[in-house]
Amino acid sequence: MPLSLQRKFRSSKVPDVDATFWFLKILTTAMGEATSDFFVHRFSPEVAVVGGGVVFAIVVYWQLRSPRFFVVNYWSAVVLVSVFGTMCADVVHVGFGVPYIVSAFGFAVALTVVFVAWHRFEKTLSIHSITSTRRELFYWATVTTTFALGTATGDMTATTLHLGYFSSGLLFILLILLPAVAFRFFKANAIGSFWTAYILTRPLGASFADWMGVSHARGGLNWGPGNVSMLFSAAIVLGVGVLYFRERRN
Repeated sequence: MPLSLQRKFRSSKVPDVDATFWFLKILTTAMGEATSDFFVHRFSPEVAVVGGGVVFAIVVYWQLRSPRFFVVNYWSAVVLVSVFGTMCADVVHVGFGVPYIVSAFGFAVALTVVFVAWHRFEKTLSIHSITSTRRELFYWATVTTTFALGTATGDMTATTLHLGYFSSGLLFILLILLPAVAFRFFKANAIGSFWTAYILTRPLGASFADWMGVSHARGGLNWGPGNVSMLFSAAIVLGVGVLYFRERRN
C-alpha cells in the first residue's frame, strides 16, 4: 500500500528529547562512521553506497509505515540513516575526490533547502510535531542530511585543518555545549538550539570513532573500524533493549 502524505498520527513519532536520546544519538553517529569506513574502504564505494541505500530505504519505510512511535523501529532507522548518510559523504570524497570543505558546504546548502521547504509546507521545524507522514518525510530528509554534513565537517577539521581526530572530538564537545548554554541561560530559540546540537552530535561521535579506529600513524588507537563498529553496535543494542522493555511495560 502506498504511503499517504496526509496520514495522521495520534502523537509525534519521535522520542522525548532527554539524556537517553542524546546518548543513543551520539552512539549511532560513532557506529555509523565506523561501519561506513569498514564497507567503503573494503568494497567499491559506489557498491557500498547502493547496498547501504537499499537497506536504508527498507528500514525507513518500515518506520514510516508504523502507526505510532516504536523504540525499535525508530532507532533502527536512525542507525541506518547514520550508516547511509556517512557513506554519502564518504563516497563524495573517496569516490569522486571532492574536497571535504566543498562537500561540507554543499551538504550545508542541501540542509538549508530541506529546512526551508519543511517550514514552508508545515510552518514548524519542531520534532514534537511529527504527526503526519509528510512531516516525518521532512524529518528523515533532515536527519540524513545532517549526518552527511556532520561527517564531512568532522573529516574536514581532522584532516584538512590538521586538528587530528581526538582534538576534533574535543572541539565538538565544546561546540555542542554552546546551544545548550544558549538555551538554558540566554533563552535561545528551542528549535534552533535543538537542531544545532543535533548537527554537532555527528562530527562529535564520528571524530572519536575515527580516533579509535585509525592507525597509530594517523593519530588513532588502531582498533580497526570493524571492531569499533561492533563495540558501538553492542552499546546501541543494549540501550535500545532497555528502552524496548520499558516500552513494553508501559
